[in-house]
Amino acid sequence: MKSDNMPVIIAGPCVIESEELLDTVARELVSIREKQGVDVIFKASFDKANRTSLGSFRGPGLEEGLRMMADIGSRHGLRLTTDIHESWQAGPVGEVVDVIQIPAFLCRQTDLLVAAARTGKVVNIKKAQFLSGGDMKYPAAKVLESGGKEVWLTERGNSFGYNNLVVDFRNIPDMALYASRVVMDCTHSVQRPGGADGKTGGDRRFVPAMAMAAKAFGATGYFLEVHPDPDRALSDGPNMLLLTELSGLVAELVR
Repeated sequence: MKSDNMPVIIAGPCVIESEELLDTVARELVSIREKQGVDVIFKASFDKANRTSLGSFRGPGLEEGLRMMADIGSRHGLRLTTDIHESWQAGPVGEVVDVIQIPAFLCRQTDLLVAAARTGKVVNIKKAQFLSGGDMKYPAAKVLESGGKEVWLTERGNSFGYNNLVVDFRNIPDMALYASRVVMDCTHSVQRPGGADGKTGGDRRFVPAMAMAAKAFGATGYFLEVHPDPDRALSDGPNMLLLTELSGLVAELVR
């Protein structure tokens, strides 16, 4: 399946920390969209249900998180995406966002995929760390056969021993056979899962290289978690890109 030539940029903080943070990131995304003419989707999670430790920050929850996301979309004219972890969340989330994201660990959960499909929104399924690109034929089919209108698939690396991931970029053209858009998750692919004393570590130095390599393999979307001060972020700081570096990377990707 093929999509248009212009890539989509999915960007935002890992988790909703505050309204101030969302507004800061949204203003930068609007600037990038206007200067570079690229399609931008704002991303943030209302609940990080898969944190390594029980005491880790999860977010404001569904009701408050969706209110804050809707406000960002309305005030800044940005399309929105967020992830769901349970089937019952699909309905209320689908009323607010344009793209529903399925987490990698849950990409084979049939009820979750069917519920997302029934919202009529684009469903972006992240490839599990234990699956190949070809294996994603089946999660995509579950959505389409349940009435879903459009499926995207996202590459985010595979487990490689303990606390590490490796990216096989051949997964991108493989997944393009089953989805209208293949997205490269440039930030989660540099994670070191559970490798930071009860938290997930990572190395943001490699984010631009991940993005450019994915471009060479035909990616048509790029997922980039960003933060104005990643080292003080409440989730996924080590692998998030500094907000001020996003514009330069996007310019390279759409060149």
